[in-house]
Parts: sequence; structure tokens; C-alpha cells
Amino acid sequence: MTDVVVVVAGAVYEKGRLLAARRSAPEELAGRWELPGGKVEPGERPEQALVRELREELGIETEPVERVPGEWPLRPGYVLQVWTARLVSGGPEPLQDHDALRWLAPDELDAVDWLDQDRPAVAACAHRRREGVGEGARR
Repeated sequence: MTDVVVVVAGAVYEKGRLLAARRSAPEELAGRWELPGGKVEPGERPEQALVRELREELGIETEPVERVPGEWPLRPGYVLQVWTARLVSGGPEPLQDHDALRWLAPDELDAVDWLDQDRPAVAACAHRRREGVGEGARR
């Protein structure tokens, strides 16, 4: 069995809005939107990776709340796992790999051009919010 690299992404909510980040790199992804995050490093738990990645990429401190059930294939050998996260401190800034950020209200989730692999993850997050699951995230 080959090892699969886990990429974690944060569904960061603030006042009921979801944080979306527009990619600036690599070139083939530039201009499209994603849930921010990155690869889990060896010896790191996914929750630790999420906190580290959001700090590095956006300059914010977050607290993972819960994992969104499921995982979504990225490129071969990579899967995406999403965690809801509470913003603890800081104001997000596009520091690495992004050139813009947007807070999206529930009715604005289709207003950005999500990366194909993020679309089902965003839909799963939205569904859980509508069902009242994952409300540990500050709204």
C-alpha cells in the first residue's frame, strides 16, 4: 500500500461567513479559490498541520473544532481533509501562495471560482452548517 499525503484545509468561520483564499501559485491554480491549508508533515497530526499552515499562510491563530466527514482526492497520492476552525486571533492576510481573501456569506459560496477539488468540500461544509452541525465555530 502506498502512502497517501494528507492535505488539510480550514473552513474558518467568522460571523457566519466562510474564509476563501485566492491562489497566486502555482501558475495552473492561480486565480482560483480554495479553503486555505497545506500538507501534513511527517510526525504531525492533521490538527497541528492546520494550525501551522493557517499561521504561515494567513498570519492567524486558529483552533480546530472538528473534522468534516469525508476526504477528497487531489492529484494522485494526495487527499484533502477539511476541519472547521475557530479564529482565535489575528486578521487574515494573504502572506503565502494567495493574493486575495474573501469572507463569504452562506448565499455567496458560488460567487468565487473554487478549485475543482475544493467544491465538494465547500458543499459539505455548507451542508453541515445548514444542518446545525459544527456550530462550535464562532459565528
